[in-house]
Amino acid sequence: MKKAVVLLSGGLDSSTAVYLAKKEGFEVYAVSFDYGQRHDKELNCAKNVVEKAGVKEHVIVTTNMNVWGGSALTDKNIEVPEGKEDSKDIPVTYVPARNMIFLAYAASYAEAIGAQDIFIGVSEVDYSGYIDCREEFINAMENAINHGTVCAVEQGRKIKIHAPFLNMTKAEEIKLGMELGVDYSLTWSCYKGEALACGTCDSCMLRLKAFKEAGYKDPIEYNL
Repeated sequence: MKKAVVLLSGGLDSSTAVYLAKKEGFEVYAVSFDYGQRHDKELNCAKNVVEKAGVKEHVIVTTNMNVWGGSALTDKNIEVPEGKEDSKDIPVTYVPARNMIFLAYAASYAEAIGAQDIFIGVSEVDYSGYIDCREEFINAMENAINHGTVCAVEQGRKIKIHAPFLNMTKAEEIKLGMELGVDYSLTWSCYKGEALACGTCDSCMLRLKAFKEAGYKDPIEYNL
């Protein structure tokens, strides 16, 4: 069976990516990150998703991106703001170069286990304006990986980055996830990490909007 490394945060997008990779016939090796984020709710969800989906292996990489902060997700002195649907600015929840770092780890993991496929659940249709969720970036990272790995340069086994939701709305993604059997009650999207999802941060607003447009009720509870 073909192997695929799937970046799994425990959120809606990455959990759907796990199920899609399995549907496409891949043996899934999930990789999550404890990067100094302000809460561990998503990581706990990732563990539950892995158990429910039945992936081959789950690796949690620990790194300390909170040392330099620069984001409301890694610096607890920066408050998570309420979401603004019409905002065009890069929000303070953007973590500097996070997906670049995550994909580099995924490439190393993939090369080590002989996988030629990496899945990442980014979208540039419904997203918070993050620069590292765009097709140009994904293509550039794939190019860099295939210029910097022995498997690609010396052995002719290039690594492909799959971003299957890149041009999907989150509503379309949820409909697909329902067909795939994703248990969205096991996922977490809220930036604040409290007992209940806040319902007002960018991530919560995008999630609630998507479930409504898809015609489903979000199975997690909100503090609304």
